[in-house]
Amino acid sequence: EMFATMARSLEVMKESVQEGMSKDKRSASGLTGGDAYKMNEALLGGNTIAGPFFGKAMVKAIAVAQTNACMGRIVASPTAGSCGILPSALLTLQEERNIPDKDLVMALFTASAIGIVIATNASVAGAAGGCQAECGAASAMAAAALVELCGGTPKQCEHACAIALKNILGLVCDPVAGLVEIPCIKRNAGGVGNALVAAELALAGVESHIPADEVIVATGSKANRPPIPGISNGIQAVDFLLGKKSVGENVVIIGGGLTGCEIAYELYLQGKKPTIIEMQDDLITTPGVPLANTSFLRDF
Repeated sequence: EMFATMARSLEVMKESVQEGMSKDKRSASGLTGGDAYKMNEALLGGNTIAGPFFGKAMVKAIAVAQTNACMGRIVASPTAGSCGILPSALLTLQEERNIPDKDLVMALFTASAIGIVIATNASVAGAAGGCQAECGAASAMAAAALVELCGGTPKQCEHACAIALKNILGLVCDPVAGLVEIPCIKRNAGGVGNALVAAELALAGVESHIPADEVIVATGSKANRPPIPGISNGIQAVDFLLGKKSVGENVVIIGGGLTGCEIAYELYLQGKKPTIIEMQDDLITTPGVPLANTSFLRDF
């Protein structure tokens, strides 16, 4: 039953590509439409730079995203705003290598597993995590699925996921007029390009020095304010380090990790009186951090 459901999703992906190839169809806003047709015409005319495979992937990514903008049926993978990335990557590879549908369905399960991990530990919502959450997650899902389809190992799938996410880390969600059209549609083309880069690197044996799980957590990281009375008036570390905010003589620092201790030391050098509050028994409890990095604490 699960296989049949996923197979149906694959069929919807194929249908959304065809629907988005229209030359004249426009979105309700009138802002977008026809770009997949233009890209395909350039491809058929041999007027592309990166070759037919990349060109076909771009065409499909734009087509699916345009189908979404025109209120057509798509598969949110993982979201509507990034719906063109995964299908364009897999369907283009299928055409290139004559891969059977059943293998694509299994690759979709792999992509879904990546998406679940990202959604659970970070976010796939642009409103909450920026475009890095939507197009980043979709690129990571597509990269891992591509690696699997090309005979890569699970470890290579992990590296592809990490590389794809790092390449798009920090990208904000900034839709024009609040619509999932500009720059979203073109970012789907960029997203599949990112997935192809990540998959190529991973399959070549290139590894991500930062593990995928840490990269995923980083995409969902944001300032966390503990429920302490008065903390709403506090200053975030980044604002202090960038010189955007100043502090008084006595400063309370919440958190005794690397950042907290470095800020405390900087304040100490400025003649301030920092106090670190840490719930753990020791400061700087980050696993694997060399003791040499904590030498500055001797001055306290």
